[in-house]
Amino acid sequence: MAKKNILTYEGLQKLEEELQDLKVVKRREIAQKIKEAREQGDLSENAEYDAAKDEQRDIEARIEEIELILKNAEVVVEDEVDLDKISVGCKVRILDIEFDEELEYKIVGSTEANSLKGKISNESPLGRALLGATIGDVVKVEAPVGELSYKVLEIQRSN
Repeated sequence: MAKKNILTYEGLQKLEEELQDLKVVKRREIAQKIKEAREQGDLSENAEYDAAKDEQRDIEARIEEIELILKNAEVVVEDEVDLDKISVGCKVRILDIEFDEELEYKIVGSTEANSLKGKISNESPLGRALLGATIGDVVKVEAPVGELSYKVLEIQRSN
């Protein structure tokens, strides 16, 4: 049985848009590149043709990957997220106790995770520790540098 891919509605929309772009725009662009490269003659020594075929393979692999994610997607309805405890689809404000620093994250499924944009996976060590916690709770996370502690300050809807 395939693993369920937990997605927020925003994440679902982004994947659907990317899939549409790959199928409609990118496939057409790559077909044109291959056609132009073929018209140059000998394909055995044609770097443009090889590069275009590699790009085509990458696009088809990504299309297949997105279709698999969407096939096994479970969408979290963020308006229905329980704000009493942390779950996928909510935004949390936590305090890093050691550094006395406030951090804000959106808890998302692993497919959408992007720490640079403040989106952490429910499967990451911090995400897993935060799931189910309530305001005021202190969660502990095992990290390579030792145990880190975070206090939950706020739970809110992410939209």
